[in-house]
Order: sequence, then C-alpha cells, then structure tokens
Amino acid sequence: MEHTFTESSIIGDIVTKFPKASDLFKLYRIDFCCGGNRPLSDAIKERNLIAEEVITNLNTLYHDTKLLHESEIDWKNASYSELIDYIVNKHHHYLNEELPQLSPYVTKVLRVHGSAQPHLAKIHKLFHELKTELEQHLIKEETEDFPLILAYEQNATEENYTKLCKVVEALESEHRHAGSIIKELRTITNDFTPPEGACGTYRLVYQRLEALESDLFQHIHLENNVLFPRAIAQK
Repeated sequence: MEHTFTESSIIGDIVTKFPKASDLFKLYRIDFCCGGNRPLSDAIKERNLIAEEVITNLNTLYHDTKLLHESEIDWKNASYSELIDYIVNKHHHYLNEELPQLSPYVTKVLRVHGSAQPHLAKIHKLFHELKTELEQHLIKEETEDFPLILAYEQNATEENYTKLCKVVEALESEHRHAGSIIKELRTITNDFTPPEGACGTYRLVYQRLEALESDLFQHIHLENNVLFPRAIAQK
C-alpha cells in the first residue's frame, strides 16, 4: 500500500486533508490542534510510539475511508465565510450549549463525592476556569475577530494585516491555554476513567468531559491549522 502520510508529514496538514485522522491521533494521545504545526515524527518520539505502527494504521485508515467514499469538506478551498460559519454553527454552538449544561453536574459530583476524593475539587476548578475562558473567547471571536478576518479578505490593507496578526497571536495563545486545561483534566481523571462503582452522574461527567475534549481539539485545529494560516498567507 502506498503511504500518503509519512513521519515527515505535518500533523495539522494530515488532519486538514483527512479529518478522520483525528480519531486515531486521539487514540495515540497525539496533539493535533495546538501541536499541529510539527512533523508526525516529533509526536511519535514524544509519546514513545512505534513509528511503523502509527504510519501503517494512519494510511490504512485513510485508504479504507477513501474506499467508502466518505464526503469531507475541502477545507483548503473553502471560503473564509464557509469556514467561519462551520466553526460557529458546529463548535461554538456545541460549547454554548454544553458548558452551562455540564456545569451543575460537575458541581454535584464535587458536593457528593468531594470529601472522599479531593481530586474532584481540582476538576471543578479547572472546568469552571475553562468554561469562563471559552465563553469569553467565543464572544470575542464572533463579535471582533472573525469580522476582522472577513474584512481583511475584502480589503487586504497593511493596517488590517497588522491587526490580524495581533488577533491571531492572541487567539492561538488562548487556544494553547484551553488545550492545557483540558489535557490536565484528562490526566487528573485518569484518561476520563471513572473509579469503580462510580454513580451515574460521576460517569456522565467524565463521558461529557471527554466529548468536550474531542470537540475542542477539532475546533482549535480548524482555526489554528486551516483558517489562521490561510488568512495570514493572503498578504
């Protein structure tokens, strides 16, 4: 089988070309959002993985998926407005619904089980830090940052380019911090594995935190590795 992806392939480029690769990277704990601008070989070494296994599994998944004729959005050729609409309608919508809905469950688990399991206080703190930061982040993106990207697409002046570079730098920094928080949550929860005998609410919180991580990584990937580089490269 011919290998479409190799160890030298850039992680973010792989997920852009083949979004389903994110499922495999998630399994291997390979960061494809904030760490998406480096070659796959770096992540393989960092995670002490077997390179041949990762490359073979990635390319097998790619070719098997291609045979099933799965339709994927062509992100490299999609317009800025298409990209932004997708991010807002899918990922922003998800976070705007999930963050306030999950909050009381995280608090309930701490209230009921926190005295016996001190790590739940840390989970509660981290989740609500993430919730606050993301809610503010989404509002700023929709009201200020995304409109600037669209304005620059229509009017690529030096002034707009300077503003855009500052905006992208700030957003990527916020993404890194959000990514760090969700990774810390994964560590504290033992890869979102509830303890034996955990109640239904406890299990629900861990399941929904893991789903939040998955959506957030896809969200950050589309912005960091697709939207922002294209906008900056337009100059």
